Amino acid sequence: MTKSKRPKVVSIHSYRGGTGKSNSTANLAVTIASYGHRVAIVDTDIQSPGIHVLFGYGEENLSPCLNDYLWGRCKLSAAAHEMTHVLKGQEDKGGKVFLVPSSIKAGDIARVLREGYDVGLLNDGFQDLMEDLSLDYLLIDTHPGLNEETLLSITISDVLLLILRPDQQDFQGTAVTVDVARRLEVPKMLMMVNKAPTLFDFEQLRQKVESAYEVPVAGILPHSDDVMMLASNGVFVVNYPDHEVTQTIQAIAKQIML
Repeated sequence: MTKSKRPKVVSIHSYRGGTGKSNSTANLAVTIASYGHRVAIVDTDIQSPGIHVLFGYGEENLSPCLNDYLWGRCKLSAAAHEMTHVLKGQEDKGGKVFLVPSSIKAGDIARVLREGYDVGLLNDGFQDLMEDLSLDYLLIDTHPGLNEETLLSITISDVLLLILRPDQQDFQGTAVTVDVARRLEVPKMLMMVNKAPTLFDFEQLRQKVESAYEVPVAGILPHSDDVMMLASNGVFVVNYPDHEVTQTIQAIAKQIML
């Protein structure tokens, strides 16, 4: 894979929680890095952060974090923690993984809910982060639903990956997001269906989703007991390199990199 000429911003979003968005973000970031790219994840789900768990981080490892940047305590790049160790032997390809986590301290979350923050700072921070870390890809793990932060992320994205489950509430909510993204003229949109029952006809499901939204389906991930058993205790593609879920994530990653 050749490196991007300029950093590519990828927002990963779902209309509702529980779609596996953070898990998918971590797996895609590690997969893209495994091809030799410098990748950073920013956890902008400030009200309910969690992606750090997949990298083995707890509260004691999360300083500095995104909150510190938003409150003027540091540059965003200072809150980027290197996670390249998860590549497990593939570091020689030159790939790097960084994570900017959000605080899981109750007081910090309460402050965000009470006071909010200057969303405009995020855009400035993203630009500085890409330059300071010489990134090829910036993956933004967004807050579910549509709020000011999510709209900013969508607006600056080169690629918007929308994750949904084969569920009627997800279908309706995702339609709203697709409409908003089109109005914001996102250059590239992709869909990912997650947690699809294995009894489903995946090709029929793909056609249904693509027909409903007129957006390409990059991949359909089956409901997997192996994913459930790992229980966010690590990055799935690293622990199960030959699994069908891993193969689908690799295919999605390649479509993001096109």
